[in-house]
Amino acid sequence: MDPDNRACFPMAKLPPDQQAAIAGAAAPREVIGLAEAVALIIGVVVGAGIFKAPSLVAGLTGQPGWMFAAWALGGLMSVAGALCYAELGTAYAHVGGDYHFLRRAYGRQVSFLFAWARFSVIATGSIALLGFVFGDYMQRVLPLGDPQAPWGAAAYASLAIIALSWLNMRSVKAGTFAQAWLTMIEVGGLLLIVFAALFLVAGGGAPPADPATAAPAWPASFGLAMVFVLLTYGGWNEAAYLSAELLDARRNMVRALVLSLVIITALYLLVTWAYWKGLGMAAMSRSDAVAADLLRAAFGAPGAAIISLVIAIAALTSINATIIVGARCSYAAGRDWPVLRRLAVWDPRRGTPANALRVQCAAALLLVLAGAWTGSGFKSMVEFTAPVFWLFFLLAGVSLFVLRVREPATARPFRVPLFPFVPLAFCAMCAYMLWSSLSYVYSQSLGGWNAAWVGVAVLALGGLLLLVAGRRPAPA
Repeated sequence: MDPDNRACFPMAKLPPDQQAAIAGAAAPREVIGLAEAVALIIGVVVGAGIFKAPSLVAGLTGQPGWMFAAWALGGLMSVAGALCYAELGTAYAHVGGDYHFLRRAYGRQVSFLFAWARFSVIATGSIALLGFVFGDYMQRVLPLGDPQAPWGAAAYASLAIIALSWLNMRSVKAGTFAQAWLTMIEVGGLLLIVFAALFLVAGGGAPPADPATAAPAWPASFGLAMVFVLLTYGGWNEAAYLSAELLDARRNMVRALVLSLVIITALYLLVTWAYWKGLGMAAMSRSDAVAADLLRAAFGAPGAAIISLVIAIAALTSINATIIVGARCSYAAGRDWPVLRRLAVWDPRRGTPANALRVQCAAALLLVLAGAWTGSGFKSMVEFTAPVFWLFFLLAGVSLFVLRVREPATARPFRVPLFPFVPLAFCAMCAYMLWSSLSYVYSQSLGGWNAAWVGVAVLALGGLLLLVAGRRPAPA
């Protein structure tokens, strides 16, 4: 048994055979199938972004051809990153995912900072912002008090986080089962958007085709458009946290990543086509709620209410998936650091990192409270998380090169094709997104402070914690 779990199991008082039995039970087991893993990845990736970003991308690209090229390129770049993670995940299968890769590549200090960032910024911030998406749209369907008041959305967000955290504390199978059903409903909602466009076209209600104009050789704002595209594709890397619980991980890790991204890219292209065909390029680029506008044009006010429910379900799907994988990184960090050992409690009966789920839930609720106080919860949380997320994404990409040099004898069931060009392209994308998140993301604030730099400051606080309390790790 891991030394950090001694507080939970008085192992020294048990015979050796019983100690071994408990150690095997109180650890992650291979219980997640390929279909469940694909559902989790799709659930994490396909969230609020596809209901918000297409109008921004349309306005920044200006032409249908460039717009579709941006979404296709985003899919290709994501596949490049997925291939990198497939090599890392099959060679170093571990419940800690990125945390484990970074620890092997850069040492315990960097991995500690990532664990801190994951807990305090990335996972909890993502859960909070998705909670606000759920709350904002539920306020439209079933308002709590004043529909414009931020506290109604915050109440819905808090209830969703508490309920889904409780569900995942019951068992990993309960969480993944719910994820599969939520993902099917979410994908069904996206297909409803496509149906609405077909309905308008067949009924003659679609706008006339955009007038033919000479497309620029390269839109000046194409790079900024890619910022929003890649943010919408973000989240597929969460599959790395499932590597220790994935059945036949050496084969299914690659399959889960590539299959899910192919499905996601196809869905994004279909939905973008539906927005464009149903509203036209000009109206699409002007819309603040493009999905609701399309459904209202096709089916009236009931259509707008239906899509609000779909977006709320999409947010629930992403919240649930983020809760599942976020807690596993905290669990892995708790196994390595005495100061975090309470997070390394694995419930052998339910198959869940129980304490990590509880602490993660509490931290996300605090961020929901902070977001409600600012009055712009979703936007603030996006800016709060983005720079830190892309910093460690970049470091994970570079770790592929570091580990190939440092550990050449390690068995790699899957190797990135076209090495080193594919991982170099992925690293370049991450570097660009890091720069963009600090350059373009500047409008929102937390208590009068720039939200992006608040996230960076919280990361720096982890450095102080490392100096004060993390001087010596627990035995590996």
